[in-house]
Amino acid sequence: MKIINKIIDNFNNNKKLYIGEKVTMAEHMIQTAMLAEDNNSTKSLICACLLHDYGHFIVDDPDFLVSKSLDGRHEDLGYDFLKNYFLPEVTEPIKLHVLAKKYLCRKKSYYNILSKASKVSLKLQGGIMTDEEAKKFTTMKFYQDAIKVRMYDDDGKIPNIKLKRIEDYRDLISSQLIN
Repeated sequence: MKIINKIIDNFNNNKKLYIGEKVTMAEHMIQTAMLAEDNNSTKSLICACLLHDYGHFIVDDPDFLVSKSLDGRHEDLGYDFLKNYFLPEVTEPIKLHVLAKKYLCRKKSYYNILSKASKVSLKLQGGIMTDEEAKKFTTMKFYQDAIKVRMYDDDGKIPNIKLKRIEDYRDLISSQLIN
């Protein structure tokens, strides 16, 4: 399972802080998956949470993009890479999780809970959805799972908590691969 080893290596070798947060990208994604597990989510949703920001591992320097006010489109990079290996139940919510943030930000109460870094990235990602965009988003097959990923994403940014190891997810990752 070459792809599983590649994913695990990318998690283990990533020590950079998640853009504007106090956790690394790997810690953030593991926390997000742990939250999905704690809420008895499906294996596919847990895997989507674990890999939702994988596109940041593909971008050479995400911090540089932010400093230049550019959106690296990590959701598309991650999706384009992962769709070759994983079930749509994993990859589609990954592709849609930024749209889910834009959708959820239509409620001021949601926008107000975003971290400073998430508010900056929202602006780079095109801002809050219009009514027409929201209507289109809610017709997409995996939009509800994308919203769940996004909600766990928001809460998975706590520094210095006890985390699982990426290796603990090897069997889960394997179970979500396209046969």
